[in-house]
Amino acid sequence: MTLAAAPQATPVSSMDPLVRRIQEGSRAWVKVSLAERIALLEELRRSYHAVAEPSVRAACEAKGIDPDSPIAGEEWLAGPLVVLRNLRLLADSLRDIQRHGVPRIPASRLSTLDTGQLSARIYPANLLDSILLPRHVGEVRFQPGVTAANLHEHQASFYRRPHEGRVCAVLGGGNVNSIPPADCLYKLFVEGTACVLKMNPVNAYVGPFLEKAFASLAARNVFAVVYGGAEEGAALIHHPDVDEVHITGSDRTHDALMWGPPGPESDARRARNEPLLKKTLSSELGNISPVIVVPGPYTEGELRFQGNSIAGMVANNASFNCNSAKLLVQPRDWRQRGQLVDAVQASLGNTRARRAWYPGAEQRWKQFTEGRQGLRLVGTPGQGELAFALLPDVDPSQAQDRVFRQEPWCTVLSETGLPGADDPVAFLEQAVPFVNDKVWGTLCATLVVHPQSLKDPAVNAAVEKAIRNLRYGAVAVNTWPAAVFALSSLPWGGHPSVSPQDIQSGLGWVHNTYMFEDIEKVVLRAPLTNFPPAPWVPGHRGVATLGRKLADFELAPSWLKVPGIAAAAMRV
Repeated sequence: MTLAAAPQATPVSSMDPLVRRIQEGSRAWVKVSLAERIALLEELRRSYHAVAEPSVRAACEAKGIDPDSPIAGEEWLAGPLVVLRNLRLLADSLRDIQRHGVPRIPASRLSTLDTGQLSARIYPANLLDSILLPRHVGEVRFQPGVTAANLHEHQASFYRRPHEGRVCAVLGGGNVNSIPPADCLYKLFVEGTACVLKMNPVNAYVGPFLEKAFASLAARNVFAVVYGGAEEGAALIHHPDVDEVHITGSDRTHDALMWGPPGPESDARRARNEPLLKKTLSSELGNISPVIVVPGPYTEGELRFQGNSIAGMVANNASFNCNSAKLLVQPRDWRQRGQLVDAVQASLGNTRARRAWYPGAEQRWKQFTEGRQGLRLVGTPGQGELAFALLPDVDPSQAQDRVFRQEPWCTVLSETGLPGADDPVAFLEQAVPFVNDKVWGTLCATLVVHPQSLKDPAVNAAVEKAIRNLRYGAVAVNTWPAAVFALSSLPWGGHPSVSPQDIQSGLGWVHNTYMFEDIEKVVLRAPLTNFPPAPWVPGHRGVATLGRKLADFELAPSWLKVPGIAAAAMRV
């Protein structure tokens, strides 16, 4: 019997009574006490853990992965681990609200930047928390006006000023199986909003597992799952008792909802700022995720380490991630430029070609690769699989080249060289406006920078300026921004500078278990090299065991579980 069978579409005729039932439940949901909510989250943790194993096996079946292979660890890490951690941290935050009125941030973790903005260092929360990503440090930066003195006024507003009940139609992401439940948990427990989740047809097989795990929410009439395509989605979104919409998907889907089908009428509505959908619409819509490599005194081993990391950013989930590395940006005449590209290529050779399980991948892959000079292919793809494709030395002056304007959403990594050689300061002065203005998306970006370079005050200042000026919701230094997504305590979303008329990677935040508001961006820093290496590096032999053990850890954190986690993490 297949575990990855998709349920039949929900009849449109049943949508009305279902939404009305959730709308009625939403009014009672806002009155549920903190103690009841905490107890419910604890119940959800146990029930979700119970479906973790079969849901991972279903994902492996759908994606062509041997469930007993190391690659199956990707599904544990991006599925059960993220959801179980999210549930645990939400419960912790609600306990803080019981005691302090808001999720508590110690004063020692707050600082004011040179810009006057407030920064809150929230990862790791404690020593035990740090085992998930050793030697990583994550901070949240707030928009002007948020201060240490008034931060509590920019947290958990639902619990201070509850509304009277709202319903959100959640259009679930089809690529990563933690996205639909995590988006609903954010709406339910951070914003106090009941949810009707429409599963994406690509991963509709996950829906029955969520229905089972979240049965206690369904019993309260604050959560329901529906299935189908555009017709069912439209019936849900436009139902009069749906107050707001959250979508994980493409900017094209967002724009069709907001402005109507592409054409003169849609363009005119956009110009007048008269949207068709007159409901609050939050979104997370993808990105051409750049990796900006700052020149420095890298050793061969250091470049190999970063090459492994970048290769993992490409290979993970067959590159069907909105945060997959898609564009390497380096100095054109830097002597080590080619060495890093070679290191990425060599690392990709340590993993097998992956099934192109997301619809349209083969067509997109051909659009990016056909006729490319210097194209490098890695792997020997079988039926239904795609090789990894490296597109080196793309001309940065060709602003309309699709590598700068269109997310590949397949196993393609491009590389470009900006004028310059070994000057980190001059390079960053070019690279930041280049990715801000020429490269589509506002979700996440990576900076690779050598610690020796940061000892030069001018370089350190230039790096901090770059972090400040990059218009991305997450900026990672020497690590993959997907870690921001996985940690759950850190907010995840596009940079708030965009508008509905030019939505880029979307507006709004999810995860964010500290329930922050008026966020500007997240910064996650890591060492240039680390041990054990990250679980996303190609060829990691212990990642499946690691994923299972981390999921078990999030259900019941304990120092007694750390040795087993460490042993799995070191099986590279």
